[in-house]
Amino acid sequence: MRIQQKLQQERARADAYAMPLDKIDVSKGELFEHDIQDPYFERLRKEDPVHHCAASAFGPYWSVTKFNDIMKVETSHKIFSSEGNIVIGDQSPDFAPGNFISHDPPLHDVQRAAATPAVSPMRLSELEALIRQRAGAILDAVPRNETFNWVEHVSIELTTQMLATLFDFPFEDRHKLPYWSDVATSSELVGNATLTEDQRKGIMMECLAYFTALWQERAAKPPAGDFVSLLAHNPQTKDMINDPMEFLGNLILLIIGGNDTTRNSISGGVLALNENPDEYRKLLADPGLIPKMVPEIIRWQTPLLHMRRTALQETELGGKQIKKGDKVVMWYISGNRDDEVIEYANSFVIDRANPRHHLAFGFGIHRCMGNRVAEMQLRILWEEILKRFQKIELMGDPVRIRSNFVRGITELPVRIAA
Repeated sequence: MRIQQKLQQERARADAYAMPLDKIDVSKGELFEHDIQDPYFERLRKEDPVHHCAASAFGPYWSVTKFNDIMKVETSHKIFSSEGNIVIGDQSPDFAPGNFISHDPPLHDVQRAAATPAVSPMRLSELEALIRQRAGAILDAVPRNETFNWVEHVSIELTTQMLATLFDFPFEDRHKLPYWSDVATSSELVGNATLTEDQRKGIMMECLAYFTALWQERAAKPPAGDFVSLLAHNPQTKDMINDPMEFLGNLILLIIGGNDTTRNSISGGVLALNENPDEYRKLLADPGLIPKMVPEIIRWQTPLLHMRRTALQETELGGKQIKKGDKVVMWYISGNRDDEVIEYANSFVIDRANPRHHLAFGFGIHRCMGNRVAEMQLRILWEEILKRFQKIELMGDPVRIRSNFVRGITELPVRIAA
């Protein structure tokens, strides 16, 4: 661990335990930008697992920080609703694209079912050879004996190529996809957003126009297995094109879901192994650990930090009275560090007995439908890495985004010996 980072974390620990409990506000994006969130969540798990923050940049909200309490919220969708919004901040009422994850049944179930065949086990088995070929080509092209940004050269490139395949998106324009994903989540940035709201809306409308043309093209052809064709031909969703905000919202959901989890886990895995050299040596000695390591990387990174629900009725959770209309925020990053449920939760361990026992994909009806896509890409990538490189060496501090929703890494300087 770099000295500066260690000092920041020590100061954060002192601050987390010195401030009055009711003043803790874990929605601040700078906590995650500097990777100093853990002591605040640790204190909440110990002292106030269902914690009310009365004043924040996003208004009052409840933080749910322990694994089992999060599971209770996830599995009680008739009490804790996704309708309207699934992030802590509220959307502008004049620009509020909908999507199936921000709906409750039955609309959620119908729209999700229409898109799911694109990531079915059969479809993924068909794509495995293609992903392996692409991963190998990307790794063969990275620089040797010089420092480069792993995020740019590997994480973004592999993820973007996969997204283009799932959407059957024109390959030469594929870099529009992660750009639209980043713009869509820019509203969750706190303090350093580079886009105005009008600029963000304009870019999102460009995304809508591009995909509207694709929809019309796919709707005129026989059904195929990509997301756009599936939605265009399913009897339950074929009229979605007539509700542009609903169409845009589902596009952005699918792009973000396919982009952020995989991209940031690819980067987070390299970082975690460098910060835990004993685990890296364990991996090099036994590449057969990759299938267990992959879900551990995803747990450790927790690419999406939270999901929000809205209480439909007065209810009790963790001994607290939640009122109708209250925001209830499930902090996956905290639940994944709950050592009462996950053994050695604050350690990165690549050979866990039950590595998939984590919350990074959510749970219940809203569990990430692309979880197997993310795991497959990570597995293949690490299999191809170990065929080629002895070590990916971290050469400097990672640069993280300031966001309370996406746990993102934009720069990861590494070096690979020839």
